[in-house]
Amino acid sequence: MTDTGTLDRQLVMEMVRVTEAAAVAAADWRGRGKEKDADHAAVEAMRKAFNKLHIDGTVVIGEGERDEAPMLFIGEKVGLGGQKVDIALDPLEGTGLTARWAPNSLAVLAIAEEGHLLNAPDVYMDKIAIGGGYPKGLVDLDRSPADNVKALADAKGVEPGDITVCVLDRLRHETLIKDLRAVGARVQLIPDGDIAGVIETTDPMTGVDMYMGSGGAPEGVLAAAALNCVGGQFQGRLLFRNEDEKSRAHRWGITDLDRKYELHDLARGDTIFSATGVTDGNMLKGVHKSAQRYRTETVVMRASTRTVRFIRTDHIKKDIIRS
Repeated sequence: MTDTGTLDRQLVMEMVRVTEAAAVAAADWRGRGKEKDADHAAVEAMRKAFNKLHIDGTVVIGEGERDEAPMLFIGEKVGLGGQKVDIALDPLEGTGLTARWAPNSLAVLAIAEEGHLLNAPDVYMDKIAIGGGYPKGLVDLDRSPADNVKALADAKGVEPGDITVCVLDRLRHETLIKDLRAVGARVQLIPDGDIAGVIETTDPMTGVDMYMGSGGAPEGVLAAAALNCVGGQFQGRLLFRNEDEKSRAHRWGITDLDRKYELHDLARGDTIFSATGVTDGNMLKGVHKSAQRYRTETVVMRASTRTVRFIRTDHIKKDIIRS
């Protein structure tokens, strides 16, 4: 049965199976230096898994527009029919990480009721995020990095030097990194995979307190879906490098190009977020295999129940695809 106004609870485990399938498929390409092949394997496995489910799903965040992506393109319909859901996905978050067998690559997706996920254009987004349990509006994109660090430190009852901020290691973040270190914060630089960076703020065991910096807008929607499940905070603002990117935003119905998006502008209502590790990371272990089995680790979150589950699964090899 489907609860009124919420997603069918059975979809929680179904989403785990979808990200597991993508992660296992991508894992065979770790360390081979072939990003496109790894991504293609994950996309195809995820699509097959979706098309076994009794959902009426529409991809709103996908691999690109139809002429750019043969599978899991924006607007693609998946499933056998059933409850209408919007789907945001990244079958392989961190293709380069997988190709190099570097940490923190993931298979990621989020689903929500129809119309509850922003269809974000494929442009950059300036982001700030913290986990749950803090007063609303504690951090803000329009405040300085120092002010945000101090606000979070005060809320946690610690010094700024005890705050760790995750930032993508990019030249464009040089000033941000200097400002964070000037206030005494510790900066954890990651080479790729800012969805992983954001969701680490939801788990105190990772040691990451805040995420800051610019990355892909579609990834921002996925990260916001995760934070929606735990009562976290997220703000984002689209960044445009040229007129073509502005035109792309207009095609998706975005007219206010300077808008500051709050978390619930990106993902609202009952959302389910699932991420399975491809390579070992701070939050999840990657796919590990023996002669007979694959072992996966997945985190799955649901907004309506405020639950976060970590699931370790052993798959008998011949049954992986069929499960």
